[in-house]
Amino acid sequence: MAVLDIVKYGDPILRKVCNPVSDFSNLDQLIYDMFDTMYEAEGIGLAANQVGQDMNLFIIDIAHTEEAVEPCVYINGKIISSKGESPFEEGCLSIPEVTFEIMRPEFIHFKYQSIDGEWHEKEIGGLLARAIQHEIDHLTGKMIVDRVNDVARLPFKKQLKTLAKESKQRLNNLA
Repeated sequence: MAVLDIVKYGDPILRKVCNPVSDFSNLDQLIYDMFDTMYEAEGIGLAANQVGQDMNLFIIDIAHTEEAVEPCVYINGKIISSKGESPFEEGCLSIPEVTFEIMRPEFIHFKYQSIDGEWHEKEIGGLLARAIQHEIDHLTGKMIVDRVNDVARLPFKKQLKTLAKESKQRLNNLA
């Protein structure tokens, strides 16, 4: 198991719609490494593209909250429907030290595959529903900065510009 580098704001992979997973045979190591990475960064969710992988896969662990759900792996997930709406302060491992109040549906009907490739459908609410929506945003090229207006982004303009510049430099160094 290893801690992976978390891709930061400004990296193009965070703006890409991720490819569906079709081969489930070699995901175990990536998933273990993603959990290590998420725990090291003290997050509750992590999408594959946040560690540079172009695949529709994310993990969530909110076991330390009052909802106490087991750690989960979601593959090829899709929100079928949603209802309600509530605000909540959200952060993102790809945008460190930046938080925004984000309006999201309170309940979702979610369809996904598990690590064994089996399809599941569930009605989900609370923090788990919010975390799923946040990670689905990642896998479809959206970020929390896209869910707020210019006025809300203004206090973080310099941080976002710096992160984007650092991401560009990192990509140039890899080329």
